[in-house]
Amino acid sequence: MQRVCVFCGSSPGARPIYAEAARQLAAALAGRGLGLVYGGGNVGLMGILADEMLARGAEVIGVIPESLVGWEVAHTGLPDLRVVDSMHARKAMMADLADGFVALPGGLGTLEEFLEVLTWAQLRFHRKPTGLLDVDGYFAPLLALLDHAVAERFVRREHREMVLVAEDAGALLEAMAARPVRKEPEKWIDRDER
Repeated sequence: MQRVCVFCGSSPGARPIYAEAARQLAAALAGRGLGLVYGGGNVGLMGILADEMLARGAEVIGVIPESLVGWEVAHTGLPDLRVVDSMHARKAMMADLADGFVALPGGLGTLEEFLEVLTWAQLRFHRKPTGLLDVDGYFAPLLALLDHAVAERFVRREHREMVLVAEDAGALLEAMAARPVRKEPEKWIDRDER
């Protein structure tokens, strides 16, 4: 991996532990010589993560739609801020630039972006590792929902296992780097039972 795309909140969240996790992720990325691709904002966890990466002299690429430049407060201190036409173009460019994906705590956008790249992996559009930095159990409800979807036979166990999870940024990045490329199972469950 050379760059990791990080999805995270444009809010700092309710507790300081989230900002600290963003700083720790930046330290882990920069310490491994990895660059950051993210949504291009200077607010919330997005801004904290980008600022920490810049302070460490690491590569940071921001990607933001034109319509959000003023509203989301684009990070004008980035050496590489790419302004695109739409959210779809943003996600496509971020995915193209990255070798793996991590989600920090965040809201609807974070969840949507992470689940979309996970779906793309399920559909074999990419083979890049996907991970959740589970800060103080933030993603436990999402993981429980994924396990429930497996139990109810809407998600294959192999696809659920594509989601790497760790509470420590370094451990998550190590798991992503070590993730073996394996033959993916058929996407559909019980395809012949119609």
